[in-house]
Amino acid sequence: MSEFKLPDLGEGIHEAEIISIKVKEGDTVKEDQPLFEVETDKAVVEIPSPYSGTVTKIHVEEGKVVTVGSVMISFDLAGGKVEKKEAKEDKSTAKAGEKEKVAAGEKTPVAAGAVKTATAESAKHTGGNGNAGRIAHDPNRPVPAAPAVRRLARELGVDLYQVEPSGPSGRVLKEDVKACAQGTISRMASSPSDAKENAPAAKTQPAMSLSDKYGGGGSSTAYDAQPMTAQAVELPDFGKFGTTERVPLRSIRRKIAQNMTTSWTHIPHVTTFDEANVSELSRVLGKRDSKKERTGPRLTMTAFAIKAVVSALQKFPQFNSSLDEAKGEIVFKHFYNIGIAVATERGLIVPVIHNAETKSIMQIAKELGEIAEKTRSGKVELDKLQGGTFTITNIGAIGGTSMVPMVNHPEAAILGMARANERPIVKNGQIEVGTILPLALSFDHRLADGAEAALFVRHIIDMLEEPLSLVLE
Repeated sequence: MSEFKLPDLGEGIHEAEIISIKVKEGDTVKEDQPLFEVETDKAVVEIPSPYSGTVTKIHVEEGKVVTVGSVMISFDLAGGKVEKKEAKEDKSTAKAGEKEKVAAGEKTPVAAGAVKTATAESAKHTGGNGNAGRIAHDPNRPVPAAPAVRRLARELGVDLYQVEPSGPSGRVLKEDVKACAQGTISRMASSPSDAKENAPAAKTQPAMSLSDKYGGGGSSTAYDAQPMTAQAVELPDFGKFGTTERVPLRSIRRKIAQNMTTSWTHIPHVTTFDEANVSELSRVLGKRDSKKERTGPRLTMTAFAIKAVVSALQKFPQFNSSLDEAKGEIVFKHFYNIGIAVATERGLIVPVIHNAETKSIMQIAKELGEIAEKTRSGKVELDKLQGGTFTITNIGAIGGTSMVPMVNHPEAAILGMARANERPIVKNGQIEVGTILPLALSFDHRLADGAEAALFVRHIIDMLEEPLSLVLE
């Protein structure tokens, strides 16, 4: 008899949601046969069997969130002999070197032998009780924490091994990191059990369509509802007024919610608005699209905006920086990685065009088209979702005359583009029709002032109104 546990999924991922179970008790399976599909906050991953044998017991349910090292299946091994794959030692493989795919789509196999006993490790870190407690400083053992928590710790200069965890099984939460950075750990009032008591109870009504959209599918009854923050506010009983249904906030949607909460609570937002007369650019794009024998990638307004933004960032470096609150320093980045917000069925995902300053408008247009398509289809590589220094969000294709975008923490600013429309304008005392593009820049007021933001946007406008200058760069 042998137990198969959730293997290390790489990239600091410590938990996953069971999307589907592909075998049942009594089934005979072969080595490498798919057992589960699990979803992390980054990808949908297919888990293969490390053994050939018979499934004697399945320990998990669809919709359940499990941690790395949790027992998933018990096997009666063929011939009583373990036929287990060799675990790869290459760290790049452990970090999903075989391109992990975004949760909206394609699955990626995980090295079945790469198993860590998370429960035992957690007990060692927390003094054996599995609850909150000071973590022993042992750099050779991982600290149970989500990727977003690890990123926050890096940004705040916090050593995770010195953080007192308040999450289940000694898991470090964002609130723990913030409290450690501020020296206020003693004010962490509620334990995980208290937080669950204060959180609204999950109901068992089936909500397939809503669950698929917001909860990532699966059974809501199998999900252990957890509060978003340690200070979660309890909702009133809406059931007094009519029928309600509850859907767990999971996977990509939960990650988006956490990121937006971090952005709004950490960054003092200011938004400035302006308009660009993109009549010439619109004419150029329209003329190129009308050609039957067009060669090369499709040029778009967003591709030109990326070039214009890079030019503006080089002139105004404060908008390509991050504030290190823990050290009281501004981190200026001498590279320009532009994130592009892409709407998918699972939520908003921001792939990144790296080193945009080194690429021509045609190269950017080609990469933009490819990365947007891969993101929508769920095939974008994991490294394309990391390292952004500035973000552009364009709702023009959908509609909307204006917007107030939220800064993508820990970046300093984000540019919003709305729909370009024809309207009458006055030029040299004459009324003519022009194509006007509404722009909105939200920025971290700790890093830049309103006048600088206005000049930054003005520079972008100047570039968009003279598209030839962008083509020649």
